[in-house]
Amino acid sequence: MPSARLIDRAVLLVSGPESRPFLQNLVTADLDKLAAGEARPAALLTPQGKILFDFLVSLDGEALRLDVATSARGDLAKRLTLYKLRAKLTIAPSDEAVATSWDEPVPDGALVDRRFPAGVYRLYGPAAEGAGEDREGFEQLRLSAGIAEAERDFPASDVFPHDVLLDQNEGVSFRKGCYVGQEVVSRMQHRGTARRRIMVLRTESHLTPGAVVEAAGKPIGTVLSARGGLGIAMMRIDKLADALRADQTISADGVPVEAEVPSWAGYTLPEAAGTRADGDA
Repeated sequence: MPSARLIDRAVLLVSGPESRPFLQNLVTADLDKLAAGEARPAALLTPQGKILFDFLVSLDGEALRLDVATSARGDLAKRLTLYKLRAKLTIAPSDEAVATSWDEPVPDGALVDRRFPAGVYRLYGPAAEGAGEDREGFEQLRLSAGIAEAERDFPASDVFPHDVLLDQNEGVSFRKGCYVGQEVVSRMQHRGTARRRIMVLRTESHLTPGAVVEAAGKPIGTVLSARGGLGIAMMRIDKLADALRADQTISADGVPVEAEVPSWAGYTLPEAAGTRADGDA
């Protein structure tokens, strides 16, 4: 069973009788659907609908566990505290270890990582302490699945949930009602204005994070993260579709690349050129 300790991830616990309704009214995911044995993606947005923090949410007894980038945990705690007011709950960091595993056998205490189509798990506390060191293997798995993470792949307040596919993996609910930034996100959904999307890039050469993805000398995206010839990019899918229809070569730093929609995602490239939208509602 391959596995990896994730020292760049940390846990924030939200506990108390009002913890679930408190977060339900703030974050993008529908926490009423959160079940034991799983870790679901979610985000806290700016009022303008951009991602401030993304994290995995899971149950830890009666508490809610937020699995977030270590560098962002303190700021997330401060932001949640601003919203707390008189709610009966506590927001506190936990020193429990975080790890991931994939393939079989499934370790005891593993939670299904719902960002992936299948077979990837999250481990916490004692279950995580014996994890292996195959971080490179996990990064290859993550990139090949087109899973983007704040702090590692994109900065805070720079992207919308649709851009990083939270609308595709139940990281965003369009039915549960209001949360911070909900109006903007819902408008993008109903108008179909999302044009920036995560795409998986593959090449026989080497990809460089930060490289501009081009077609006919014009920028259509940016490489976010890469390992060798595998990477993920934020791309304008309308411009990519136009380039493919025109049989133009897609390249990054002059290296030809193949761009593909993550296998689990439900979106497709636009069929015809239409009104241009930047994704900035």
